[in-house]
Amino acid sequence: MEAVGTSPPLSATSLNTPFLPTSYFASQAHRVRHRLSGLHRRGTKRARLQPSPRVTMSPSSTLTLPDPTAGEPVRAAITPAACSPSAVSTRPRRTTAQSDIHDTILHPGNVRINVQGAFIVSDEPTTPRSDDYEHDPRDIRLPNHTAVVSHVAVDIGGSLAKLVYFSREPEDSLGGRLNFLKFETDRIDSCIEFMRKLQADYRRQNGSAPEELCIMATGGGAFKFYDKIREALGVEVIREDEMECLIIGLDFFITEIPDEVFTYREESPMDFIPYPPQPPSIYPYLLVNIGSGVSMVKVSGPRQYERIGGTSLGGGTLWGLLSLLTGARNFDDMLKLAEKGDNSTVDLLVGDIYGAGYNKIGLKSTHIASSFGKVYKMKRAAELEAEDGCTGNQYSEQEHDHVAGSSELPHPPARFRSEDISRSLLYAVSNNIGQIAYLHAEKHNLEKIYFGGSFIGGHAQTMHTLSYAIRFWSKGSKQAYFLRHEGYLGAVGAFLKRQPRNWGRRGSFEGK
Repeated sequence: MEAVGTSPPLSATSLNTPFLPTSYFASQAHRVRHRLSGLHRRGTKRARLQPSPRVTMSPSSTLTLPDPTAGEPVRAAITPAACSPSAVSTRPRRTTAQSDIHDTILHPGNVRINVQGAFIVSDEPTTPRSDDYEHDPRDIRLPNHTAVVSHVAVDIGGSLAKLVYFSREPEDSLGGRLNFLKFETDRIDSCIEFMRKLQADYRRQNGSAPEELCIMATGGGAFKFYDKIREALGVEVIREDEMECLIIGLDFFITEIPDEVFTYREESPMDFIPYPPQPPSIYPYLLVNIGSGVSMVKVSGPRQYERIGGTSLGGGTLWGLLSLLTGARNFDDMLKLAEKGDNSTVDLLVGDIYGAGYNKIGLKSTHIASSFGKVYKMKRAAELEAEDGCTGNQYSEQEHDHVAGSSELPHPPARFRSEDISRSLLYAVSNNIGQIAYLHAEKHNLEKIYFGGSFIGGHAQTMHTLSYAIRFWSKGSKQAYFLRHEGYLGAVGAFLKRQPRNWGRRGSFEGK
C-alpha cells in the first residue's frame, strides 16, 4: 500500500464507492505485511521491500488500496467530511453482487453487517412455534444489510442454550434480521437439529455447501458439546471466550441498538436510554450476568475487563429449588407463578416484628426481615405440602403436630401456595444479587450497573427488586440498567467475533 500524492482525490460519486473508514486502511496494511512476511518465511517467493520515507497523512491525503471484494485498486481520499457519520448515512445503497455472495461463502469472516437503521421489531417471529425452543419476539431488523451471512452463534450455559442467526426478509422487503432463540441445555439435541435446518436453508438460499456454515460457540457447553455439534453438522465450530463475548455483546447493544437499554421503576417501567454519541463514554461499568450462577465483571474499555466477583446463588438456585417446591415445569412457568404470589404469607416482614416500619433506619413495614421466616411456625404443614408438590391443600393443625414442651405460638391453618413460594424465593435470590452487586460497584467506584442473563427474562418483579436494591443501598448514587435482549449477550458477542474488527459500528457499511 503506497501513498499517492500527485493525483487529485477522487470523489465517492466518480468511484461509485463509499469512502472507507480509517480502521480499514490499518487493517489492510497489517494484512499486506502479514502476507509478505509469510511468503518470506516459506521461501516460495522473496519479497524485497525498499525503504521509503515516512508518509504524513494530511486531511487531503489520498491512498491507493485494494478493493475488498474485487481485488482491484481503489483510490480514496481521507477527509474529515468523508469519514463523518453524516457522510456515511447519505451514501447510496448498493445491491449485493453475485461475486460478493461467492466471496462471503468462501471467506465468511469478510462480511460486514450494516447496522444503519437497525430497530427492534414488535411483530411475531417468522420462525414457526415449537415445544423444543422459544423464539424471542424481539428480533432486530437490519433493513440496510443485504450480504450473505454464513455463520450462526450459540451460547450454551448450564441451564439454557441461546442461539442467534441472521435471516433475509421476504423478496418484497429489504435487508434481514437477527433472530434470537433459546433451548433448555438438557435438550441440546433439539438445538443441534435446529442448526441443521439452518444449514439446509443456507444451502438452498446461497448455493453453499453444508460444511461452509460456521458455528460460533461460547459458554461452558461450547467445550462440553464441541464434538457432538461438529460431528452432527460436519461444520467448523469455533469456540470463543465466554467473558469476552459477554462484553462484546453488551457493548454492541449499548452503542448500536436504539430502545435496547432502559431503567426500571414502578412508575416508569421502561425508560429507554439513548445510545451514546461516543462509545468510549459508556465506560467504566459493572456487568452483573445472572445465569445459572452470577458473574460480576468490571469493564474499563473495549475488551478490557476483569471478573471481580460473583455468587453461586443465581438462576440455577431459583430453578432448582422451585422445581422441588412447586409443580412448575420450566423457568417461565416459575416466573408466571411469582407474578401471582404474595410473599408476605411466607416471608417474615419488618411489620411483623415491629407492627410498623422501622423508619429510623429506613426500613418500611413491607421490607423483608427474613426470607421464608414464617415457615418455621408451620413447619410440619409446610413439609407435608412440599412433599405433596405444594398443591395448595390446607392442613389443619392437629394436636400431634405440636412438639411437647415447646413454646409454639398459635397460628392459622397452614397454606403454602406455589405462587407465594415462587415470589418469596425470587425476592430472596434477587435481593442477594442486588446487594452483592452494589458492594462490588461501591468498592470499584462504578456508577453504572448493567444486569444481563436469562434469569431476568423481562420479569417486572425481578427488575424492580434489583433496581430497588441498587437505589436503596447506594442512596441513589448508582443506577441499574436492563436490556431487552439481556439473555443473549454472549451469543451476540460470539456472533460478532466472526466479523472484521470494528464492523457493526454506527456508520458501518457493506461492500466496497
